[in-house]
Amino acid sequence: MKLLWKTHIRVQMIQIFLAIFVVTLVYPERVESRKAKIVTTSFVYNGINCRAHSASLTDFGGVGDGNTSNTKAFQSAISHLSQYGSQGGSQLYVPAGKWLTGSFSLTSHFTLYLDRDAVLLASQDITEWPVLEPLPSYGRGRDAPAGRFRSLIFGTNLTDVIVTGGNGTIDGQGAFWWQQFHRKKLKYTRPYLIELMFSDSIQISNLTLLNSPSWNVHPVYSSNIIIQGITIIAPISSPNTDGINPDSCTNTKIEDCYIVSGDDCVAVKSGWDEYGIKFGWPTKQLVIRRLTCISPFSATIALGSEMSGGIQDVRAEDITAIRTESGVRIKTAVGRGGYVKDIYVKRFTMHTMKWAFKMTGDYNSHADTHFDPNALPEIANINYRDVVAENVTIAARFQGISNDPFKGICIANVTLGMAVKAKKRSWTCTDIEGMTSGVTPPPCDLLPDQGPEKIGACDFPAESLPIDNLELKKCSYSMKYVM
Repeated sequence: MKLLWKTHIRVQMIQIFLAIFVVTLVYPERVESRKAKIVTTSFVYNGINCRAHSASLTDFGGVGDGNTSNTKAFQSAISHLSQYGSQGGSQLYVPAGKWLTGSFSLTSHFTLYLDRDAVLLASQDITEWPVLEPLPSYGRGRDAPAGRFRSLIFGTNLTDVIVTGGNGTIDGQGAFWWQQFHRKKLKYTRPYLIELMFSDSIQISNLTLLNSPSWNVHPVYSSNIIIQGITIIAPISSPNTDGINPDSCTNTKIEDCYIVSGDDCVAVKSGWDEYGIKFGWPTKQLVIRRLTCISPFSATIALGSEMSGGIQDVRAEDITAIRTESGVRIKTAVGRGGYVKDIYVKRFTMHTMKWAFKMTGDYNSHADTHFDPNALPEIANINYRDVVAENVTIAARFQGISNDPFKGICIANVTLGMAVKAKKRSWTCTDIEGMTSGVTPPPCDLLPDQGPEKIGACDFPAESLPIDNLELKKCSYSMKYVM
């Protein structure tokens, strides 16, 4: 019996071997497809620094099939490449494919480069999203009192970081998170797509961001930041999908971006109520130029409402808003403290707007009940000039705070074409002080027209910010990787 059994096993093994041999002869391409391919690629980008060392995500086991999790591959690759920080820096190349991943952290002197046909897909496995403490300037999460899920691409205490590509895509697959938010199922605040905190020398450029769970780009407690050539798209009904939110940051440039959002296209922030006042880290030296925004229920550029650490020296020029609720909006309230001052806006074009101008002091969304009712915000030296709009429903709503008026409002050379069904009262003004020149339709009495000789009165600084003096380097690479 034993001999017969052994003979039977040998016959089966021979049959299996012959079957594999026949498949190899008849379908050689199928066998060949299982072999690793060596691919050569080349790419060029402009960066704050070029890198001496490069690797592909596939070198660390990455699989771009849209189903396999690559969280460990990303983290293994970045951990390995971090050793080159003092040796000319490193970059991780993400090839064409669909790369499912949870949250991962970057390192210093590092570039993450997405091929033009690469798509990062944010995982919907909640275990792939670590939970962080609330931001110290906020005191709590935005969606829930507890902490917050770490952003898809995250970094803290870093220097010299680039996230860029050949217009590769990051898809947050936000519908899962939006449903959880609407059903009040979240214990923690939804993740953002990109967040870098306590960092210096940051570049985020030439990417397409889709369907973020919440905010898209959030540099916080950071300095010397370039955000350039970003396309951001989310359904206009999606909750809190702000485009770009510089938060307690210094020396930042945002330019050449196109944003369709369910919330503010750009929201400038610096902390919330007593937590922001205590943290005391303002946003200052910010320039925004060549921005196109579509956001029917929010602002093109919002200053606040979390502005308790202060916002100062913001310059916006060559801005286009289409079917957007308001242009530049200031949001604050009693209890915020802080300040919004030295704001400069010029060459702003708007098409189909609810409000052209909006400032309100009654944005009463508070972190908790412990805010100081005596903490009044300072709103001062707000300048708009060279503004053209069409199909506007309401020219302006300026609502200051009793015994704390918004001061130094200057509006010049502005033509607002009102909609056929525009409100009869086009300007609403309370508790404000300022002046106008060459504004149509005529503004409210609290903003008296000073005549054509004052049409150049609203300042825009002539000197450039330090971030505008930073010259990017041309970085060229040719590399081989395994697919």
